[in-house]
Amino acid sequence: MGVKGNAIVAQSGGMTAAINATLAGVYETAAGSADIGKVFGALHGIEGIINNNLVEMNLTADEVERLKTTPGGYLGSCRYKLPDPVSGKDVYDKILNTLKDNDIRYFFYIGGNDSMDTANKVSTYLREHGHEILAVGLPKTIDNDLPITDHTPGFGSAAKYIATTCSEIYLDVKSFDIPYVTIVEIMGRNAGWLTAAAALVRERYDSPDLIYLPEVPFDLEQFFVDLAKVREHKPAAIVVISEGIMTKEGQYFAELAGDLTSDNFGHKNLGGSASLLASHVKERLGCKVRAIEFSLLQRCAGHLVSATDINESFAIGKAGVSAALSGKSGIMMTYQCEREPVYKMTIGHCALSDVANIERKIPREWINKEGNFPTKECNDYIRPLIQGEIHPVTKNGVPDYLYLEK
Repeated sequence: MGVKGNAIVAQSGGMTAAINATLAGVYETAAGSADIGKVFGALHGIEGIINNNLVEMNLTADEVERLKTTPGGYLGSCRYKLPDPVSGKDVYDKILNTLKDNDIRYFFYIGGNDSMDTANKVSTYLREHGHEILAVGLPKTIDNDLPITDHTPGFGSAAKYIATTCSEIYLDVKSFDIPYVTIVEIMGRNAGWLTAAAALVRERYDSPDLIYLPEVPFDLEQFFVDLAKVREHKPAAIVVISEGIMTKEGQYFAELAGDLTSDNFGHKNLGGSASLLASHVKERLGCKVRAIEFSLLQRCAGHLVSATDINESFAIGKAGVSAALSGKSGIMMTYQCEREPVYKMTIGHCALSDVANIERKIPREWINKEGNFPTKECNDYIRPLIQGEIHPVTKNGVPDYLYLEK
């Protein structure tokens, strides 16, 4: 028999098209457990727990299914950085009081690198202060940059959107036989996994022509050399870049246009790299140039998701609750995968302290020697994660997503 008490679940950080599938897995398993009474959702991540801003979740089976394909954060999110437990003791005491007042014994936190740091801090503080709670982190990030786990929930759907949209951009651009440079900017601060997904298009079409990732320093003059080689044999070129491409001095390319603001975790708020590069191309070559920034579209496209991603995200949410019910705590759930002879995924776990604030980047050997395109090994890694389609329920021609008024 496990620990008796209520459960709480929260979502944090940037959204994905699959974060609610993990939430659905947590809710379905927790609500069906004899050891768990109520299932509370914290509104807007850890801030909801600090402020005792909770909602009791009571979803029907139909609503759970709709939740799986609903983008955004059903419970809301935050980018709140927990203070040091000593200087910020009052904040941790508020968390402790919320959990005690609501008889919460199970804590599930869905998020990326910074969120796993939050989950680890909460888990450690509660353990050291004698509150018996089982804390489990559930990975989430389209950036796919968490260590230890093979990949992260949300990445496959975002990668599918990127590969699909880049295919459609190519077919549009190819319609015109004129000198034309299209620059596509994809999310990814320090890791280029998402941007690398655009390389899958080359398995079907002669596009994109160049792909630049944060893992390799970006040199503007070398870029123009690369671009000239492409334009020798085709009038229209498509270039895909990560928002986080950096100069050899370690400066974000976007910073060349001016200072960037930072979030609560000290991360630079990126964006604008495509527009900046397009202005250089326009000035240097004088041809037609278009800059396309995918921005939020790649993470909120619930109409175009990977069935593999949604099903795995739901499964890891269920597995996280099962792990807690078996007595495990202070862990993050992980994917462990084989790709040969066929793709196979199993779910494991690691210590939260082993993943908090640690980034995993694309291996240099998965990028060509010129530094301007991912290799076949990178494609082989990504391809299984974008397989299959799940279409959301629609009403009057548009998706009927599940929504919680906060």
